[in-house]
Amino acid sequence: MMHCTMEELLALREKEGSAWARQHLDGCAVCRAELEGLYQRVAQLKALPVIGPARSRWPAIRTQLVATQARRRHRWAASGLAAAALLAGVVVFGPFRTTQAFGEDLARAKQQSASLETELQEYDPDSRVESGRAATLAADLEDRIAAVDARLAGLNVPRAPSETREAVQLWRNRVNLMQELVDVHVTRAAYEGL
Repeated sequence: MMHCTMEELLALREKEGSAWARQHLDGCAVCRAELEGLYQRVAQLKALPVIGPARSRWPAIRTQLVATQARRRHRWAASGLAAAALLAGVVVFGPFRTTQAFGEDLARAKQQSASLETELQEYDPDSRVESGRAATLAADLEDRIAAVDARLAGLNVPRAPSETREAVQLWRNRVNLMQELVDVHVTRAAYEGL
């Protein structure tokens, strides 16, 4: 015996079924049970609670963003103090340098670093709009600069030429990272704010 298809049962439910399907339904217990199950499923679906949109998450996101920015500012202040302490240590112990060429390179890198740090302090992050990508890139660069600062703070006063070379290389790395950070803040933030 041939039974009604799901399409035919749905049509019967909507009172649009064919004459054959209506006649078959009167004589077939299997198809009547399937149609009854269809009615029950529809009723169960209608009984489900209505799901509304989630409440606004903006206050929680803003609070987290403000806290993240505050941590970054504190980190910059700490790394600036570490750089200043290191610079003061170099000035105090400067006469004990062993290699004049590395000393000049070191002084030049420190001067460039101080100049870039001043430029970054003049940058006002609250007055500009940054994309998420630019903010992520800036956070990554800040973390990398903090790691370089930690290595610089861990160096002893350079005495051997190898220690002087390492200090010069670390300062050059710091200058390069800071230049990238300036580029991210100034260039990308300016474009996002247009």
